[in-house]
Amino acid sequence: MDDEFGGNAGYGEDEEDEDEEEGEGEGDDNDLLNIGAQVGVAEIQQRIQSTLSALKRFGKKKDSEENEGDEDEDEEEDESEAPEKSRSDYMQLLVKDVAAYYGYLPELAQKIVDLFGPQEAIDFLEANETPRPVTIRTNTLKTRRRDLAQALINRGVNLDVIDVSKKDDTRSGPGFATKTGLVIYDSPVPIGATPEYLAGHYMVQSAASFMPVIALDPKPNERVLDMSSAPGGKTTHMAALMNNTGHIIANDMKPERCKALIANFHRLGVRNTIVSAADGRYIPRHMGLANSFDRILLDAPCSGLGVIARDPSVKLKRTNKDILRNSHIQKQLILAAIDCCDAKSKTGGFIVYSTCSISVEENEAVVNYALARRNVKVVETGLDIGVPGFNRFRGHTFDPTLNRTRRFYPHKHNLDGFFVAKLQKLGNVVKKAKDDDSEEEEEGEQVEKEEEEMEVEAGEEGTAAKTATEKLAEKKGVKGAGNTILIPVTEEELKKSKAKKVAAKSGSKQKEAGKETKAKKVEKKEKEGGVKKGKKMKVKGKKGRKLERKMQKKGRGGDDE
Repeated sequence: MDDEFGGNAGYGEDEEDEDEEEGEGEGDDNDLLNIGAQVGVAEIQQRIQSTLSALKRFGKKKDSEENEGDEDEDEEEDESEAPEKSRSDYMQLLVKDVAAYYGYLPELAQKIVDLFGPQEAIDFLEANETPRPVTIRTNTLKTRRRDLAQALINRGVNLDVIDVSKKDDTRSGPGFATKTGLVIYDSPVPIGATPEYLAGHYMVQSAASFMPVIALDPKPNERVLDMSSAPGGKTTHMAALMNNTGHIIANDMKPERCKALIANFHRLGVRNTIVSAADGRYIPRHMGLANSFDRILLDAPCSGLGVIARDPSVKLKRTNKDILRNSHIQKQLILAAIDCCDAKSKTGGFIVYSTCSISVEENEAVVNYALARRNVKVVETGLDIGVPGFNRFRGHTFDPTLNRTRRFYPHKHNLDGFFVAKLQKLGNVVKKAKDDDSEEEEEGEQVEKEEEEMEVEAGEEGTAAKTATEKLAEKKGVKGAGNTILIPVTEEELKKSKAKKVAAKSGSKQKEAGKETKAKKVEKKEKEGGVKKGKKMKVKGKKGRKLERKMQKKGRGGDDE
């Protein structure tokens, strides 16, 4: 880590000796690339700790001001312990040091510090430097957890059950109970290449991704929609809970991801699914599936700020612009998910919204947006662990029921960062939007402007999906396997099909009319040509006669002389 971040890892303004040696202009604390050459990583780490101590003294000073004493000595001690800089200065310094030390973009480091506060932000960043435990989910369609665990132990695998009582274990397993989960500590063979894996006895799956399915709690013989299902971990989990009864629409926008989805269905013995490759935003309107499902799972595409331990590239790839763009798409998706759900379902009427992000813009803000525009309410998730969602955040106030949502953090639960919210649909009639604040109104205007561009992109992707899914169906023989691939339907394709139908109806008439007009034009040209030719002949005849008369007169005049 020292070698990796040494080039942008510090600031040179805190020590006067270094400033004198380097000269003026070389200690600019805003240029991360130049500072790393002046200060080592160890010194940045020490400065982070000193900054945290200074920020703690601000808290003590605030408490002492609230509980003022009568003795002058106590006041002098408080003044001597007061930090020299303001709190905002220390916060800015902390953000810059954290970004340089852990290798984050400054704006992303700022967002993490704003979300957690100084000390907890450091705990979160440190947890992201440690990989999460490898976990697997037993496929109850083919085996039991006890039998699977024994078979893997016989192969030399060191494992344990995922249990809430193990959350404080020194081996650091995930801290929640499940009847199907196993945590793998060590294995002499790749855990994704054992005979048990190839036989479909388990699925390699992160422990956090168990949560949305546990919250949704699908029942046998229900109609379920998974709007973003690839690679199939949650979908196969639902199929197991439903005991392969009912039916599940497993949708994913990208057809290339559906290959892994179908492969996992075959390997795990899932038979109650229909695979589609469509844009989830258009499912209720263009596929005729509005108010058609008992339960819906929307594991929305997100920035991935909760899985940095698995994908460190997020540190330098994700910006505030990316988060806001994701939030815009997520709001469209959650409204589509609600529209697909049937409020009159006897057993369901529930929607679970989840992301692997920790940002408020992608979580509470999206659910709050849906509450204002659809007839739904937030209900308890039924999960034993997790911290409640935010009701307020940096000047924004959300619906009070959002404290029923659940957040999961790597430094608290030893899980990937995750968010889970469970909604219940109260009526199939679309509720009019409430009066929103100015920021939401501006965002709504921006949504309308960007919709056309997004629909064009969706049309292009849908066309590509059509060809890919057709090829995939031919190669895999999906129809014989009991799964079906639906050809994606987009708005662009509908417009083109309508235009083709209109052209087909009026095509014959236009052709006949075109033939008639061509014949008439030919006739007119012939008539006009004949008239002009006749006029020319008459003109030539008159001129000839005049010349003859002149010649005759001249001849007569010569004879008289």
